[in-house]
Amino acid sequence: MATGLGRAGSRSSESRSRVDAVRTCIGSRRRATRSSLLRVVAQSDGSVVADPKAVMPGRGAWLTPTVEAYELAVKRRAFRRALRLERDPDTSAVREYLAGLGPDGPNSTALERQDMTEQAERLMDN
Repeated sequence: MATGLGRAGSRSSESRSRVDAVRTCIGSRRRATRSSLLRVVAQSDGSVVADPKAVMPGRGAWLTPTVEAYELAVKRRAFRRALRLERDPDTSAVREYLAGLGPDGPNSTALERQDMTEQAERLMDN
């Protein structure tokens, strides 16, 4: 006897709203939507590079795209811990990428990023 729900009570894709995944910044430890953070990836040579499209293979970590968050992550040794590396990595490529973005990050103002972070935190609390 078919119930019309498909697999074990699942809803159709039409009834689901698209919610962006929430990740935690390794520098500031603040939660934000995946689209507002920068993914960084460890490479086999021990360096860490920015992955703005979030498609590179390998273990990644998420960082608020500001120099301040980067500096906090370096100070806390968060790159090594989050990427499960044996030694402190070379993160200069990430620093250079962030410096090229300017003070407000990629295509958004600091206020917009703050609003997205607060919205993500409200979604996670519900």
